[in-house]
Parts: sequence; C-alpha cells; structure tokens
Amino acid sequence: MEPEVTDNRTAIVNDIHPCYEIDNFNYILTNIPSIICVLLYIFLALLSVVTICGNLLVIISIIYFKQLHTPTNYLILSLAVADLLVGIIVFPFSMAFSLSSCLYHEDLFCKVRGSFDISLSTCSILNLCCISIDRYYAVCQPLTYRTKINHRVVVVMILVSWGVSVLIGISVIIAGLNNDKCEERCLIDVLIKNTIGPILSFYLPVIIMLCIYLRIFLVAQRQARSIQNTTCQGTKSGATVNKMERKATKTLAIVLGVFVLCWLPFFLCVTFVPFSNNSVPGSVVETLNWLTLSNSMLNPFIYAFFYRWFRSAFRMIISGKIFQGDFANSKLQ
Repeated sequence: MEPEVTDNRTAIVNDIHPCYEIDNFNYILTNIPSIICVLLYIFLALLSVVTICGNLLVIISIIYFKQLHTPTNYLILSLAVADLLVGIIVFPFSMAFSLSSCLYHEDLFCKVRGSFDISLSTCSILNLCCISIDRYYAVCQPLTYRTKINHRVVVVMILVSWGVSVLIGISVIIAGLNNDKCEERCLIDVLIKNTIGPILSFYLPVIIMLCIYLRIFLVAQRQARSIQNTTCQGTKSGATVNKMERKATKTLAIVLGVFVLCWLPFFLCVTFVPFSNNSVPGSVVETLNWLTLSNSMLNPFIYAFFYRWFRSAFRMIISGKIFQGDFANSKLQ
C-alpha cells in the first residue's frame, strides 16, 4: 500500500532508510549494511516465513480433512490463500525494494509491487468481511443458516472478493500512472488513490464488520440471558453463562482489535496526509505498511487456532501423521 506522501519527487529526503543511502536523490542499497539493517531484514524474513507456514497449515488442513469441508471453512481457505500470497509475493517485494524508495522514485517495479500489495491486502480484508457475514447468519439466524449460506453463495462471495480486489488494485495503479504528467487531473488521481480506494478497500468493509460483530454480540448476550432465565438460575448456571459472555466478548475484541490496530493507522495516513501541507517521514509510512502486512500473519492464529479441530489438524500435519496413512476422514477433536 503506497500513499501519495508528496508531489515533489525531487525534494531532499531527510529520513534515510537504514539499508539505503541517497545518490542524486535516488535510494540505493548501501554497500556496507548496518547492524540495524541486518536485524531488520532478519525480522522481516522471519515474519514472511511465519506468514507462509501459518497459512499453508490452514490451506492443507481444509483441503485434506473432509470434516473441514464446510462453507465457513471455504471462506477461511480463501482468506488463507490471499494471506499466503502476501507472504510469498508482497513480503519479498517489500524487502527487495524499500517502500521509502518507492515513495520518491516510483518506477515499474514499484508499480508492480503496489499492484500486488493493494489487491491482495484488499482481498484479505474483503474475505474477513465475508466471514463476519457468515458468522452473523450462524449466530443470529441459525434456523435459516444452511439455506442462506450454502456452497453456491460462498463461491459467489469468494469470486466477488477477489474480483473487487483486482479491480481496485488496477484502478489505483492506473491513477498512479498519471502522477508524473498530470496537471489538471492530479486532484482526480489523488481522490481515486487516496480516498475512493481506501473507502472501498478498508473503511466500508470495516464499518460493515463492526456493525455485524456488534449485532452478533448483542444477540449472543440476549440468547445467554434467555438460557439463564429458562433454568433454575442457579449459581452454577449463572457462572456458566457469564463465562460464555466473557469468552464471546474476548473473541470479538481480539478479532476486531487486531484488525483495526493493524490497518487503521496506515489508512488514516493514506487518506488525510495528501490533503495536508505536512509530509510523513518515509520510515513512518514504511512501518505502518509492515504493520498492515503483519495482519496476514496473525489471521491464521485468530481465525483458525481458536478452533479445536484446526489445532488437531495442525498437529497431525506438523507431526507428519497424514503421510503415514489416509486420515482424510478422521474425526478431528
């Protein structure tokens, strides 16, 4: 994700990336990397490896074990594929060519990097939105869930998520192609890249998710109170209900908290900085960009590790048990 931080591409850069140096206003890799640079690349490489491995576990689990062949898990599978591609494509691109360099001297490599970055990150967000819709019907309308959220509907959700993501990525890149030669159209390009794009790829989905999860939480609370009222309202029953409410609250807080924490700072920077007279240091923007990408690493933990059957599947895969026989029909506990 690359915000338009400044319109003056030849301005003197005051903040130098620890792995780069400036030569005639161009960022080039330093011949003698600093300790900070080496540690930075080690950390980013580990981040990429964890992202790839975590999402591969989710993908293999859902494809291999028939118990996991459900509409909900197909949405999680789509999310894992998007996050896996972020780990395989976007992470190496970002490591090979600093975002700070792309902010000031955007060439073809930067445009390709930005295209994958925007498309895959948007796809990840839209898949999260689809999962929240699935959870809404499962909790709030359980009697009609199987008829409203079936395999056909899920396939449509997945296709729409990927299709919209590709269109947003292409449109943002096309708008960026005119940055060097535009005069009258600059405002339009900035609006497309820094306003319309973020609204479609972040603000609108996150508002939908917030509303849906709030609705889920309120319905879950109402159901818990109903269960409590139909029982003898004993101490044990009340404690169980309270525990259920705390667990639901904690899960929703983790899901929404991590998502907003990773994405909101960057999109606020993307949206409001271009319309102000102040510039943001490239190192700050780059840090915010890596924070958004780290969400692709955390998604497998949030949306898969919470479920016992996924943990069982992961143990069988990591131990190599699935290579010792046919366990596709195994009952995951």
